[in-house]
Amino acid sequence: MSGQTERKTNGFIDTQSQETATYLKYCSLMTLMLQNAVFILMMRYVRTRPGDMFMSTTAVIMSEFLKFLACFVILFYKEGGVKGFLSNLNENIIKQPLDFLKISVPSIIYTLQNNLLFVAVSNLDAAVFQVTYQLKILTTALFSVIMLGKPLSRLQWVSLFILFCGVALVQIQPTDSSQSKVPVKQNPLLGLIAVLVQCCLSGFAGVYFEKILKGTKQSIWLRNFELGMIGTIIGFVTMELNDGQKVSEKGFFFGYDYVVWTVICLQSFGGLVVAIVVKYADNILKGFATSGAIIISCIAAIYFFNFHLSLQFFVGASLVIISVFMYSKFVPQKPTVFPPVTQNV
Repeated sequence: MSGQTERKTNGFIDTQSQETATYLKYCSLMTLMLQNAVFILMMRYVRTRPGDMFMSTTAVIMSEFLKFLACFVILFYKEGGVKGFLSNLNENIIKQPLDFLKISVPSIIYTLQNNLLFVAVSNLDAAVFQVTYQLKILTTALFSVIMLGKPLSRLQWVSLFILFCGVALVQIQPTDSSQSKVPVKQNPLLGLIAVLVQCCLSGFAGVYFEKILKGTKQSIWLRNFELGMIGTIIGFVTMELNDGQKVSEKGFFFGYDYVVWTVICLQSFGGLVVAIVVKYADNILKGFATSGAIIISCIAAIYFFNFHLSLQFFVGASLVIISVFMYSKFVPQKPTVFPPVTQNV
């Protein structure tokens, strides 16, 4: 009788755990989809609205600092106080300077990438940027094959070709339909160059960071803590080089309001949302979130930014969405390893 009760209790706990995991999976995916779409749309708005324009280099600094602060709080909580936190830093950072130097490579690249993001969104429509930025899937795949030796299935290679064709179609759409009416000047060629460089940097940094994570025992939160700390320092150097005189004249927070702070928070905590999604979701669902963000961005751009949906853009965006699903679904299956069969003599 007690055995049956125990089995029922265990079954109830397992079912409850599965329901909780499913709930977290879909909640994190919906959050990621909305974050990707709303972040780009709001960034496009704050970079094209009339009035005092904030300096993007200061926004990158604040984004990195907030990420550093969030990971500091998480680590402090997980380590159980000051003593455990300082011990963790001593063991994993101070006593391992070479490892800390390695993590500085993706940190510098991510900081440069975030600065390029502002350039790209300032010169490309939100919908065009959202579609074009999916080329990071292509660059990440190529760097994964080269640096990690990761195999791709034939259908994944086909999906990458479809992705390239889709982005190319979006870029050759008629000029009068590719630009919405905004009160500031924009340079689509500069925006395209910025997003292409950003995709290359994103692909390399992502694969390099994955290689570091697989080769060390440090947690994802400690790694993001390091990225945020180094990124903040590099951000100050970039600000001094690009906007040093402006900051000294107008102040660090010139042009800031609640909308700018919202964009900064979305950019900062977006990376932490990705970390949660990686833990709870699979590639197919992540592909769904990416495709959903593209659709939301396109619809919102039509209503809020007077974006004109051309036939080329519709076909190109559809090809990109199809390619994202294909790349996520047709992942090479790992071969099943069977235990050796022993024969009784």
